[in-house]
Amino acid sequence: MFLKNIFVVIAVVAVCLSSVANAIPGIATFYTNYVPSACYGNKQQGVMIAAANDSLWNNGAVCGKSFSVKCTGPRNPVPHPCTGKTVTVKVVDHCPGCPSTLDLSKEAFTQIANPVAGIINIDYRQ
Repeated sequence: MFLKNIFVVIAVVAVCLSSVANAIPGIATFYTNYVPSACYGNKQQGVMIAAANDSLWNNGAVCGKSFSVKCTGPRNPVPHPCTGKTVTVKVVDHCPGCPSTLDLSKEAFTQIANPVAGIINIDYRQ
């Protein structure tokens, strides 16, 4: 029984570490005008959405893909902006020339960070 419990603990740790290892560091900002979007035109896609920067955009191939996003720290003097939560967003738009990797809806950004921060460091994964 003891060995079985140790195996379960090791398996859980391995799964947690693999999800962290697959995360990609990036930057997030937020926006508030959700339609029209480059992927869906004037069709509303809810509020847990994001726009992708040029490197993720890939000629629109990222449209409709979901990403898990977590705040990892500030990029400006706002202390401790992160809530510790993770949010899942759907890419619905392109953010050409964006300073961030993902431009999150304000609602999504607020789930993971204080919006006063405006720009944060993130880890994200598809």
